[in-house]
Amino acid sequence: MKRMRQTVIILLLVVMLAALSGCGGSKETPAGGSDEPITIALSPWPGWFFWYLVDEKGFFKKHGVNVELKWFPVYSDSLQALSTGKVDANSQTLSDTLAPASKGIGLKAVLVNDNSFGGDAIVSKQEFQSIKDLKGKTVATELGTVDHLLLLTALDKNGMKESDINYVNMTVNDAGPAFISGKTDASVLWEPFQTKAVKEGKGKILFSSKDTPGLIPDLLVFRDDVIKNRPDDVQKIVDAWFDALDYFKTHQDEAIQLMAKHAETTPEDFKLGLSSIKLFTADDNLTAFGKRDDYTSLRYTAEKTAAFLKKLDMVGDIKDFDALFDPQFVEKTAKR
Repeated sequence: MKRMRQTVIILLLVVMLAALSGCGGSKETPAGGSDEPITIALSPWPGWFFWYLVDEKGFFKKHGVNVELKWFPVYSDSLQALSTGKVDANSQTLSDTLAPASKGIGLKAVLVNDNSFGGDAIVSKQEFQSIKDLKGKTVATELGTVDHLLLLTALDKNGMKESDINYVNMTVNDAGPAFISGKTDASVLWEPFQTKAVKEGKGKILFSSKDTPGLIPDLLVFRDDVIKNRPDDVQKIVDAWFDALDYFKTHQDEAIQLMAKHAETTPEDFKLGLSSIKLFTADDNLTAFGKRDDYTSLRYTAEKTAAFLKKLDMVGDIKDFDALFDPQFVEKTAKR
């Protein structure tokens, strides 16, 4: 009897261990999807507020994908979150994808949300007439971000270097108020900070992304392991995005009101911010992922931007630019 009881106990332990391993042992995610939410980070930018439209109008739910949006009021914090694996995907610019890629962090852009077309700008005091007038003046923007790149590009186009100005490293959240209060002569800002600085700080646009079309593509960037383990869910997210863009076409007032609420601005100002970007359709995405020798091509833009940033020791070598992009998802959407 004692031996029998021991055998029964052993069998019970085996069954319990098998049940436990079945419930939560393996971390491998099936390609078809998972109940675990995919986390997408976003920051203050007109095009990225559309993720709230996708979520709140039920397009993630429609496509059967579990997504958690994570808000980062400071953009650079979202970049760090993606690089360190704290989120699965981030809404970020192409130029800000290059530095982690050069350090061997596996990232891939799967979607172009929009292109900045005036949404990033050098806002200056009214007295300045050109970039050259900023020589010796105090100019603020955040080191290593896309608006830092815009500033360096503007200076380069005018035969100047960063050493020609009094550069102050400041997040966009601080650079806007600093300009409004008169602590800087100019600040490099994106929407909605840009519009507020022009209005409240009585500023003017001295140089913007309109002067450099195609330089600033805004992307959805995933970690490689998420694309590898959950490609079906990534596809559903891309499909949900384009559904939201279609919804926006016929429900603009409602959509703008929803997004303006999240942006903590008025619908009028949010609409003004939207006018400074070009939202990308599925066909626009196909064009962007194609290979050409101009700024309509992501690969070309990445190569030129990386070469520019490398001269400033802001990025290292990138051996394979094609590895930065995965067009399969927008290609499937475009076929439907």
